[in-house]
Amino acid sequence: MVTTSIMARRPEMKLERVLRTKMILAGCALPAILGAQTLTVPSLPTTAAQGQIGASAGMTPGASSATGIKSSSGPSISSGPIAVPEDFSKLKIAPGFLLTLNVFDEPDLSTQLRVDGKGNVTLPIGGNVNVAGSTLAEAQQKIESAFRSSDILKNPHVSLDISQYAPTIVTVLGEVHSPGRLQLQAPHSLLDVISMVGGETELAGAEIQIQHDENGHSETSTYHYAQNSDGSTISHVMVRSGDTITVGRAGIVYVLGAVNRPGGYLMQEDGKLDVAQALSLAMGTALDAKTKDIQIIRRRPDGTFVEFPFNYQKMVHGKIEPPQLIAQDIVYVPVSHFKASIAAGTGVIGQTAAASIYVVR
Repeated sequence: MVTTSIMARRPEMKLERVLRTKMILAGCALPAILGAQTLTVPSLPTTAAQGQIGASAGMTPGASSATGIKSSSGPSISSGPIAVPEDFSKLKIAPGFLLTLNVFDEPDLSTQLRVDGKGNVTLPIGGNVNVAGSTLAEAQQKIESAFRSSDILKNPHVSLDISQYAPTIVTVLGEVHSPGRLQLQAPHSLLDVISMVGGETELAGAEIQIQHDENGHSETSTYHYAQNSDGSTISHVMVRSGDTITVGRAGIVYVLGAVNRPGGYLMQEDGKLDVAQALSLAMGTALDAKTKDIQIIRRRPDGTFVEFPFNYQKMVHGKIEPPQLIAQDIVYVPVSHFKASIAAGTGVIGQTAAASIYVVR
């Protein structure tokens, strides 16, 4: 910065010395002519050397130290810092990237290359080279091979840098805390993307769908992920540009009738729920429950319902396994009229006790 300041003031200092010399030869009094004013000269345009000095001091190449004007030659480069993506060494070049090519001892071949829609870059001499899907190191080797095979350079030494990224944009919908469009600068797994949007909500189910559209063809993949798992099932699934990720809501099982807390319950965690677990979520059966006639009501694809009788006593004694439920199943516990008539006298007391224990928020 000190060097830049000196170079900017040099024209002004030279002009002042010339005026002083002429005034002395003419016999004029310097204070009367110059007074206390400081001669100012409009600053000259920033030269390439000044731009290099400014870049070494942390300024953007091609920008004036006073105004921050971007250079008009070549693509404009942002004056702010460029964030380096995670796992930069594994970053894959994609269409839209702007690469800076430097060829050692061959400044005429050094230039900026834009990756086109097919993943190719056009060298000044040597034709097209496909670099899409390659890392920087791999792309450097491809360009060196192109120079070598075309007999342009015998032993080329090439370096590449990324001047502009073509970010990957994905859409995350459904049961996540911050749904919306997400911009990624580097490849990320499905587990990383779910973490970036705040994770799943309490209503999230055990299935995640990814829809990928390419060349007018849509492809949908489904992955199983439970909130209580370590994420190994989706940690290897890589998200691609344009993907739409949908986290579905957990299925609901209804427990109705003579239970202590009837209602609908989410099939969370691994997406599985059996009759014993559903009754536990409903705080167990009530005193007037007719447990030998518990039924499972299931909706058929055609909209009709089918009933499955279930022997609660055999399940309690370990003689049968608790039946597995599916979404929208209804577990109905009927009321025993004999037990209800016995408990009728204590109904008011029971309601008072319940009101003193449970608080509605």
